[in-house]
Amino acid sequence: MAPAAERKRTRRIVGGVDTHLETHHAAVQLMNGARIADAQFPATSRGYALLLAWLRSFGRLHAVGVEGTGAYGAGLTRYLHDHGVQVIEVNRPDRGQRRAKGKSDPLDAYAAADAVLAGRARTVPKSADGIVESIRAIHTIRAGAVKARTAAMNELRSLLVTAPAALREQLTAKTARQLIHTCAHLRPSDTRDPGQGVKFALRAVARRHQQLTEEITAADEELHLLVNQARPDLTALRGVGDETAAQLLITAGDNPDRLTGQAAFAALCGVSPIPASSGKTRRHRLNRGGDRQANRALHTIALSRMSHCPRTRAYVARRTAQGLDTKEIMRCLKRYIAREIFKILTRANTLSEEGLHAA
Repeated sequence: MAPAAERKRTRRIVGGVDTHLETHHAAVQLMNGARIADAQFPATSRGYALLLAWLRSFGRLHAVGVEGTGAYGAGLTRYLHDHGVQVIEVNRPDRGQRRAKGKSDPLDAYAAADAVLAGRARTVPKSADGIVESIRAIHTIRAGAVKARTAAMNELRSLLVTAPAALREQLTAKTARQLIHTCAHLRPSDTRDPGQGVKFALRAVARRHQQLTEEITAADEELHLLVNQARPDLTALRGVGDETAAQLLITAGDNPDRLTGQAAFAALCGVSPIPASSGKTRRHRLNRGGDRQANRALHTIALSRMSHCPRTRAYVARRTAQGLDTKEIMRCLKRYIAREIFKILTRANTLSEEGLHAA
């Protein structure tokens, strides 16, 4: 083998990928930061194979920085992971960098490789190859259905505001369930009449609400089965239901071992304390970063425990006496809960294994 070819085969390289819906743009750099080449590939199975072969043609691949590993880059991330490539999740370049250096697909791909080389990007992406990925998909459509059902109820009540007096007076005093049932069984006749047109609209919205309720119920049943198969010990905790457990599993992913520790999980959930000291003042504030849906799940658990857990209520009373306000107490509670949940997420799932053996 020629010396040049031998050096090319043994040199270590880093890749960077700027992902899009239909194409991915890849770039290659040496470990000293020298740029070698960039190219564009289709976002298909064949495109993934061509991209990996192209990267490896320049030397020994150390790692690949990929933008959007949970979105446009999800398929590529899974392919690279299945072929033994270390993938690092890379955030898009900040606005200051883009204003200074410009914006293009090659520049973004090189920026992804730069982030890996500089150590700015160290996050291991979710593997998305297990039961938690199924939980994520079902949880997503459930959240959409809940949002649409709320919108349907709001639309129904707004229609009642301008409905004919007789119809409005007949329906206004009913509870939400009674209102949906009654409107779903309305029988409009000639819709050229405004009153009959309103009846038609009310019936359509009420039936939409019922269909969404059926969809949510089916999703809840499926989530209950999946969550209790994935982590039955998680739902055994006080204040943790199927929906909050599903969200916390989604945040951790199918490979929670990617998290370096309980502090990293707390930061991921946006409950790590942020220093806010100045001069003689020594304090911490709420973290407004991280996964806000995971933060919401921890907030829901904390509220439940503050209402029903004697130990938590005693803690709140003690911290209030020490001068902490409600926001600071809630921050502390969510931090403790995150630590408790992290221990469960990262330990062996013996309860689930025992259930599978028994079955």
